[in-house]
Amino acid sequence: MSAPAELDPEDAKIVTLARAARARTGAAEGAAVRDTDGRTYAAGTVALPSLHLTALQAAVAAAVSSGAPGLEAAAVVTGAAEVDPPSMAAVRDLGPKAPVLHADATGAVQLVITA
Repeated sequence: MSAPAELDPEDAKIVTLARAARARTGAAEGAAVRDTDGRTYAAGTVALPSLHLTALQAAVAAAVSSGAPGLEAAAVVTGAAEVDPPSMAAVRDLGPKAPVLHADATGAVQLVITA
């Protein structure tokens, strides 16, 4: 884990996409991932009677279902103090070394999780 530095434009893009997914759906969280081919996938929390996914799980699922070979980076916009273990596990399944940007509702990155 590390303190946030100035974001690379591609990382800023996934934070913006995560923030937009959260706002568009009114979900508790929004997330976005960038795959190793440079494609991005965004999602919000899924809370259906028969299906529950965190925003990061949903974004990773979108990437996997589109054939993503791996993850380069991930971002989650949330009011939570930390990224929950199931979300981190989903990211690590596809991108073992991908940094996870943890941002607040304004899009300000609070923490970069690298391990």
